Amino acid sequence: MFIVKLLSNKQYPIEIPDGVEVKHNDMVIVLTSKGEEATKAILVPPAVASVLVRKKVPSIPFVRVMTKEDLEVYEGIKLMEQQGYKDCLNLIKQHNLQMNLIQCSYTFDKKKVTFYYTAPERVDFRELLKDLTKVFKHIRIDLKHIGVRDETSLCCGNGLCGRPFCCCTFKRQFDSINIKLAHDQSMPITPSKISGTCGRLLCCLNYEYKNYIETAREMVPIGSGVMTSDGIGRVCALNILTKNLSVKLSDGKIKEFPNNEVEMIDADVNIDIEIDSSGYKYASMQQTDENIDIKQFEDDRNSSTGNI
Repeated sequence: MFIVKLLSNKQYPIEIPDGVEVKHNDMVIVLTSKGEEATKAILVPPAVASVLVRKKVPSIPFVRVMTKEDLEVYEGIKLMEQQGYKDCLNLIKQHNLQMNLIQCSYTFDKKKVTFYYTAPERVDFRELLKDLTKVFKHIRIDLKHIGVRDETSLCCGNGLCGRPFCCCTFKRQFDSINIKLAHDQSMPITPSKISGTCGRLLCCLNYEYKNYIETAREMVPIGSGVMTSDGIGRVCALNILTKNLSVKLSDGKIKEFPNNEVEMIDADVNIDIEIDSSGYKYASMQQTDENIDIKQFEDDRNSSTGNI
């Protein structure tokens, strides 16, 4: 099975007519709701193909494999997009609009041009649109407001892990992410550690969250009194990865013990520990910038619009 990826990063099967030879990574023309679009044909393994069939993902009409002449037209369109971006950007500045232009995209048949932009609030671009119609004649113009996560998926790049952004490769939709995910995984609550290029919390905070919660349930809860090889103490932190407990002893010292080497006791242990409002105590190496409002990194209505 061959598929194509469109700007929305969704995979769509294409039906290759009999007698037409297509190779992996060939440039092809497909017909979408926007018109004719140029993209790569990607040959997927049977496992991926079976998932697409099971989910009944609709196929996109195949037009043709791009010829040498088509590729030359495509290169010309890329130059048109660069110029179109500059023209639209200049008009935005003239109208003093609070919008950040992200991308200019033409369909292959040159019947439609789409401008993607981000903005903190709703933008009245009626006057801008009038001026755009004077510059881009005999073509349909579409202005689309997208979120900052959508912006990152369009622009592409590499994340903190050194790999391409998840939203540019395999991620199909954005899941809701909040600061509790970082808290529960004992992540350093600093912007540089838990936020991505989009300025929102890392998508990958969701990936292992379930494992952290399941492991935490198997461990002695924070605040519990325990008997250790060094005497009675109280659990003040969990290290999920090593399955160790940080225990504050009666002498005030904090030591780590394997979860399976301590025994919970029913008696009240009169040892004070610091527990934050969420009920979690984090490792002492964690650094938190108290001057920064972490809530600004959580998703809001401008994070992702699904309007690509």
